[in-house]
Amino acid sequence: MTIRVLQLICPSGYYGAERWVNALLSVPAAEGIEQYLAITDEPGACDEVLKRSPLASERQFKVPMSSKFDLRAIWQLVRLIRQLEINIIHTHGYKSDILGLLAAKWAGIKSICTPHGFENATDKKLRAYMWAGGKAFHGFDYVCPLSPDIERTVIEHYKVKPARVRLINNGVDLQEVEQCLAQISAKPSASDQVFTIGYIGQLISRKNLPATLQAFAKLYQQYPHCRLQLLGDGAERQALEQLATELGIAKATEFLGFRDDRLAFLPHFDCFVMTSSLEGIPRCLMEAMAAKVCVTAFNIPGVDQLITHGETGLLAEYGDTAALCQHWLDLLAAPERKEQLAEAGQHYVYQHFSAQAMEQAYSKLYKELVFEPLS
Repeated sequence: MTIRVLQLICPSGYYGAERWVNALLSVPAAEGIEQYLAITDEPGACDEVLKRSPLASERQFKVPMSSKFDLRAIWQLVRLIRQLEINIIHTHGYKSDILGLLAAKWAGIKSICTPHGFENATDKKLRAYMWAGGKAFHGFDYVCPLSPDIERTVIEHYKVKPARVRLINNGVDLQEVEQCLAQISAKPSASDQVFTIGYIGQLISRKNLPATLQAFAKLYQQYPHCRLQLLGDGAERQALEQLATELGIAKATEFLGFRDDRLAFLPHFDCFVMTSSLEGIPRCLMEAMAAKVCVTAFNIPGVDQLITHGETGLLAEYGDTAALCQHWLDLLAAPERKEQLAEAGQHYVYQHFSAQAMEQAYSKLYKELVFEPLS
């Protein structure tokens, strides 16, 4: 029997969750598993996840929605499930969890959701989605958090029964990183004196990028031959650009926006930085490590699953911009140490966080659900 799985996401861009879905679909599916992908086609939606999907076009679908939360989409999903003879729906994100769960119950199929993280949001609409999504967790056959910290939140905050929770670690498409790096024959070196710190990700509140700018300002005062490159976009961009001006680092800070070729920038970085307040297991950090870039970050749950201080990267306590700056100064003083950390980080990601390992874990769960259903 072939198990048919429908991945469902409501994309607003091409960020962590969307990249996660395509990482899962980028590796060959286990024997007996057939994958399909659906997105909601709604006002403001982004279909980049379909454009970049490795799946054949006949396995990609759009579910029409006339508004941001059109309940008629549930019926559209049920029709698609029956048309494709789907056995399991696998959802990603608050809205897709709600729509997907209701469609699964109506169609009488199994359901899995993967929480990719939780926002420390103040927006009332987003908080309402989070509340409803948390309630939906209880209806799924399995909730599959992608980090231990998210697992704790699901069990302790949302009160999901541990028997229905299966931790499956985040994974990165190593092949995508390798293909990008193969096109670059050598690490660019515009000047041996320039020390470049890089960040790739959304410019949103939970990424806590003011701390990155503040730490960089301290470095810039002591070592003016440094620069900071920020790849990504988001609601905080204008405020961050203003802060860079106020800190006197505007000339050394580049806001490069969303880039399709983000991975091509990794070899330009002497180190990668992340000062987030909240993460799952951050994909951009894994990509940097896979590309053999030394990583530096604040020590928060999720990040600590990737970086062991002094072994696979360097950690500063949350909010300690002086310590983060000192790490960069230490790397400047000992470039051989930077290379050792980068090499160890790359090895760790390859051993523990590949997309292939993630796919194998999910395929095992899919088969358990269909052939050994929960009572």
